[in-house]
Amino acid sequence: MDSIDPKAAALVIQDLQNDVIIEGGAFADSGAPAHATGQNVVSNVKGLAGACRAAGVPVIHVWYIVDEGAVGLKQNAPLFEGVKSANALVRGTWGAAPVDGLEPQSGDHIVEKMRMNGFYDTRLDALLRGFGVETLIITGAWTNMSIEHTARHAADAGYRAVVASDGTSTVNDEWQSAALNYAMQNVASVGTCAEIAAALGGR
Repeated sequence: MDSIDPKAAALVIQDLQNDVIIEGGAFADSGAPAHATGQNVVSNVKGLAGACRAAGVPVIHVWYIVDEGAVGLKQNAPLFEGVKSANALVRGTWGAAPVDGLEPQSGDHIVEKMRMNGFYDTRLDALLRGFGVETLIITGAWTNMSIEHTARHAADAGYRAVVASDGTSTVNDEWQSAALNYAMQNVASVGTCAEIAAALGGR
């Protein structure tokens, strides 16, 4: 992993919400909770977030949030249909809340979205440009959907995208491998949370 200038970097923690990766959440039947546990994603991201904060790197929580009934969420793809039919990620509910251990800390930032891509129709790009970010470190769920969409957009927007291999999860190892080893090729750098922290000079 090439070095990362902490003065020109930001960390995104995307969609690590109860409905997405926790047993009892709206999408628990997908296999996502088991895969997140197998990846140790919550602990790994928590550690990387701590290293980022210590290095002065902004930490940005990107949450998928809809209002009751998914009002205004166009039903043009299975993922969006699933959010509505499962009554998932509704503002103010347990399901929409960040998982235990990844709650925003003082000085963190929150971005809400209604599509897969963390940039689409959100304030993420404006925040990053305001911070002078060149490298975007991406963690979260699901690797082959929202994470991939965000990484691709980041690359197109001129950012160096760095995706945490053990700071991301999806529904199984096959989908994880497809995202990291195929889809991310020529779009992003991939490294473990420990490697990324070390590249920041945090370890």
